[in-house]
Amino acid sequence: LCHILSFLPIKEAVRTSIISTKWRNLFASISIIEFDGDLLRRLTDRNIDSFKNFVDRLLKCPDQVSLDCFRLRDGIFSWNDGDHDFDVSGWICAALCRGVKEIDLRLYNFGNVLPVFFTCHSLVNLTLDAVGSKIEFPSDVCLGNLKTFYLIESVVVCDSINRLISNCHVLEDLVFLDCSFGNASELNIQSPLLKELTLSYFNPIDVDHVVVINTPNLVYFQYEGEIVTVHPLSNMKSLEKAYCVLFGSETSASYLIQGICNIFPTSRLPIFYNLIELEFHGDICFVEFLHCVPNLKKLILKYQKDAGARWKALCIKIPSCLSFHLKEIEIEISCIDTYMIEMVSYLLDNAMVLERLIIISTDRLTTTAEKRKVRNQ
Repeated sequence: LCHILSFLPIKEAVRTSIISTKWRNLFASISIIEFDGDLLRRLTDRNIDSFKNFVDRLLKCPDQVSLDCFRLRDGIFSWNDGDHDFDVSGWICAALCRGVKEIDLRLYNFGNVLPVFFTCHSLVNLTLDAVGSKIEFPSDVCLGNLKTFYLIESVVVCDSINRLISNCHVLEDLVFLDCSFGNASELNIQSPLLKELTLSYFNPIDVDHVVVINTPNLVYFQYEGEIVTVHPLSNMKSLEKAYCVLFGSETSASYLIQGICNIFPTSRLPIFYNLIELEFHGDICFVEFLHCVPNLKKLILKYQKDAGARWKALCIKIPSCLSFHLKEIEIEISCIDTYMIEMVSYLLDNAMVLERLIIISTDRLTTTAEKRKVRNQ
């Protein structure tokens, strides 16, 4: 019954206490506790003290079961703005005392919340959405059992995030979403067990920012944002899927791709045997990469402008993925021009097992002759 109640909003779970004597105190033993912004909005001066007593009873009773998840999310108002004098740090400490496995915080003001749980060994999943606030992790941070860490809309001090990553020894999934990084020249992501890494809308404050990646067991890699210098310290030989949205010059984009591929001046492209789906956005060169993905089955290309002559490098040598494995190609482009038609012709001639080709034009064809060529293809 407690497990079932955990899927209900707090308000609905408490209402079940009137069903019978057996149900009277069951809500206090639920394993998933969430306080959202809608609940905060409904509080009034008349019931605020009752709510605080209720939270104390829900979280701080010494004989309660372990807690699977604690979520605290701001809405129009903030739980941690000081106006209502909520003991947010005390709530989190109480959850930690119950061996909480997952904490999910979305707060406009983190205040003194951060230090209370960064030496917690029960945490497995942690999500922090600081909504534009600055986050600096304490020097003694150590989350020995943390496997998933999501950091969202935050301004991060790089030295402190480097400490956090290096002290999460079993980390498997790391996500930075719409974060800005500063106060250091290097973001150091070294995690031997990491399987998924996402840098989405990555915003380094310093244009000369360097990202060091040492993740030999990475399976999924996603990068969206401004192009920075990437220095890999190990081959990503386990990589199965990569997703890149890059903003910047083609030269810089190629440098980033080389960094991901662990290309040094005297080395060759590594072979990604497990990579079966590849998606590229932006006006960047993709063709060289096809030679190191021999088992690629799906290729997605999204150009913001024209395709240019980038595809012609393929003519030097036909990638083996085109001959034996590539079954689906999707191309999205704003303008279908002569280069685009030539590229499609080449792919159709050499993709020997192709089953599906999708071309999406986000703009009109410019001439009647080009329309006729596309129809003929």
